Amino acid sequence: MTVAYPRKPRNAMGAREILAQVVRDREIHLITLNRYRYSEQRSCKDLTDLIERLDGEPAELVRDLSRHISDEARHAMWLTDLLVDIGHNVGTPPGVSYIDEFDRLLDKEQYRNLDDGIIAALAAINVTEKRGCEYFSAHIHALKQAPQTDENIKIRETIEKIFPEEAGHVRWGNRWLGSIAAKSPEHRQKVEQAKRKYVAIEQAAFESGMDIMLGAELRRVTRLVDIANTMPMWERPQYLMERLPATLLAPDLQMTRVDVAQRAWNRDPQAFMEKLVPMFLNGLNTIEKKPATKPKA
Repeated sequence: MTVAYPRKPRNAMGAREILAQVVRDREIHLITLNRYRYSEQRSCKDLTDLIERLDGEPAELVRDLSRHISDEARHAMWLTDLLVDIGHNVGTPPGVSYIDEFDRLLDKEQYRNLDDGIIAALAAINVTEKRGCEYFSAHIHALKQAPQTDENIKIRETIEKIFPEEAGHVRWGNRWLGSIAAKSPEHRQKVEQAKRKYVAIEQAAFESGMDIMLGAELRRVTRLVDIANTMPMWERPQYLMERLPATLLAPDLQMTRVDVAQRAWNRDPQAFMEKLVPMFLNGLNTIEKKPATKPKA
């Protein structure tokens, strides 16, 4: 069940550190579970859209994707049952949407042939499944260390049912990408370029959902440039110009900041002033200063 997880954001906590804190706060814990539910539910729609674009070819991939949808729907059902039984809301979760940000950063290019489109789709699925495995694994670990209440046990048992199937999805994606890469040196190059591109997109989407501090807009621009640098030189200017305004204005980020501030104030005004405000202002000190990424032609 070995899975190579995405890299940890610079100067940030890892998944185990984050989940150890999440399980201590019931409200945040349940919001996190609802985010899992929403992601599993949304992936059914995205995978269905992919099947429709493939229009029956290749049949083996369509069959695999249909089974994948069945798995994701079952995961969404388990998480929905869990949250309803616990008494938590199963509406759209608050905050910056990882899925929406991932979709926004995709270039929606028109692929020259079926192989290119399949490679892109499989690379995108593979990298998001790896992130899911990372967090499910960390969540299970955190729950084993947490007080063994009936609720925590029920949550852990639900995630333990989902995790092996998600790890299986990662292995499935690795096999498909490996078989395509083995066709020719040209195919191998395309697979490797797609992996670099979608790793950069996923990392940017993930970090956007984790970072709401002052200066987050500038850090988003840095990650946008990282994505552009995985593309051919002639594609970069259009990609950047199309996404730069929304990246700088970031209306979803502003709404999330307001929502987080309101929740924190309502829960504990003193902690809001003593902890959250300084943390927010300190965001300007964490703007990444890293070596420029070497452009890839």
